[in-house]
Amino acid sequence: MHFLFVLALALAPGVAIGLYIYWKDEHEREPIGLLVKSFSLGVASTILTLLISWSINTIIAIDHASVAQEAVHAFILVALIEEFSKFIFVRWVLYPNPNFNEPYDGIVYAVTVSLGFAGLENILYVWDGGFEVAVIRMFTAVPAHATFGALMGYFLGIAKFQHKKEHYSLYALGVATLFHGAYDYFWFISYIPGIWVGAIASLITGVVLSRSAIHIHQQNSPFIGNKTSAAKEGIEH
Repeated sequence: MHFLFVLALALAPGVAIGLYIYWKDEHEREPIGLLVKSFSLGVASTILTLLISWSINTIIAIDHASVAQEAVHAFILVALIEEFSKFIFVRWVLYPNPNFNEPYDGIVYAVTVSLGFAGLENILYVWDGGFEVAVIRMFTAVPAHATFGALMGYFLGIAKFQHKKEHYSLYALGVATLFHGAYDYFWFISYIPGIWVGAIASLITGVVLSRSAIHIHQQNSPFIGNKTSAAKEGIEH
């Protein structure tokens, strides 16, 4: 396959999701340059994941015929490592940024980092698997990474603006890992007839919860109060 065609197939679903998240930021949209940086950090998190996974896989061997060992594989060796690699960039690079100034921004930045991760991962998979893999991942893996990011960002938004306690940000990592692990686990044991439905169910659940998270943080924006006050002042004058 031609490289540019592969690149377009791999990146198109992430771009579509990224635009959706961007336009859902109703009150104060994030700087484009910072979003590009966030996406680049997501690419870096993919590379970090590969380095960590390579090191661990040389030590730990998984029997893929074992349902129990596949659980360790899915939740710890894949989901936790991947989500941790994203989390460290979101939490310690983007979280302190002054542009992260409302709860919804947690979703914007975490999803953008996740899409950077999914973008590079998708290029690797599509280059190897071709058009069919691109279409399948367009409706599965890429949206899944976006939902993991949305759930992570939701809890980071709560941690920064509601509770303001460090341990609450760990909920972000835990929830993203839980949904990621469940999604992967059902695919990993798909040799059991019909069990793959669990992966689709976990993805749908993640999408529904992500939409709710977006709505909640839209309503919790401090800019709503500012706009209301400005409108009242305008009427009074």
